[in-house]
Amino acid sequence: MKKKLVSALLALCFVIGTAGVSMAAKLKCTVDAVDGETVTMTCKKADKLKAGDKVKVTPPKKGGAIEGC
Repeated sequence: MKKKLVSALLALCFVIGTAGVSMAAKLKCTVDAVDGETVTMTCKKADKLKAGDKVKVTPPKKGGAIEGC
């Protein structure tokens, strides 16, 4: 009985964890203008956003040579 309860709890945790990840939307955007702390972007599928949504912006990585030993 205890083993079934633990299995059910682990399955529930997995379902809750994956539900949070699936809510995040990935959009491709182009920066149009930067004015102080205000950034204007044009995004594909922008209809998924609404005013006041918090978004995470990751700047593109600069490619370069990696030097090692």
